[in-house]
Amino acid sequence: MDLPPAMQEQVICLVTAAMKYGIPANILLAIAEKEGGKPGQWVLNSNGTHDVGSMQFNTAYLGDLARYGITTDDVAQSGCYPFDLAAWRVRQHIQNDEGDIWTKASNYHSRTPKYNSKYRADLIVKAVQWADWLENYLATANSKEE
Repeated sequence: MDLPPAMQEQVICLVTAAMKYGIPANILLAIAEKEGGKPGQWVLNSNGTHDVGSMQFNTAYLGDLARYGITTDDVAQSGCYPFDLAAWRVRQHIQNDEGDIWTKASNYHSRTPKYNSKYRADLIVKAVQWADWLENYLATANSKEE
């Protein structure tokens, strides 16, 4: 792979989480790239919430996770688990929200139209790049036979 070792682990975690939750891997990879978080990172938002960890999971969503015993420490930790949590949330948006898949996936960042549309435009560009990367580096046995 043409990625630094630390990023290779993240990509494997993200692709595995996307498969587990039945969402497009290129979209989850693009969201991770856009969010650009790091384990343990806390970023204060203007609305008083925080974005936490590798996937910058917003604390406004922690109520949904608390009923399963999931805390901010779980979201902030290193390893694959935070990527699973983000994939779960992206799947919720894709299954339940209004709009096309790009708008739904961009709801991970914000449902506010002006923020969503800006995020959406950049997400599409990044997702196309990740789709190309996945095709080149993580091709399946079937695609190699073609």
